[in-house]
Amino acid sequence: MNVQFKKGVLELCVLVLLDKQDRYGYELVQKISNQIEISEGSVYPLLRRLTKEEYFTTYLKESTEGPSRKYYTLTEKGREYLYLLLEEWREFTNGVNQLIKEGVVND
Repeated sequence: MNVQFKKGVLELCVLVLLDKQDRYGYELVQKISNQIEISEGSVYPLLRRLTKEEYFTTYLKESTEGPSRKYYTLTEKGREYLYLLLEEWREFTNGVNQLIKEGVVND
């Protein structure tokens, strides 16, 4: 898949995954990687930036499999941002799908 496509949608994927439950970084990487091929290194800078922008808060939680894990929690500001991005995504994909429908001849 085109790298620019993935970069553009990664932020939305992270926010969507945090909407229903708190997750730690590696868990986010794994969930996204199950659907889209990404590098682990692309998620952590995004998490730092979105935390700095106050879309997430973080907390440490003990792990039975090693050191404590940093969990990310979506804030109300983050949830509002998510809903804005979802609306933009729907408009964008509808427009692209319409262009594909009009432009591609299926024999």
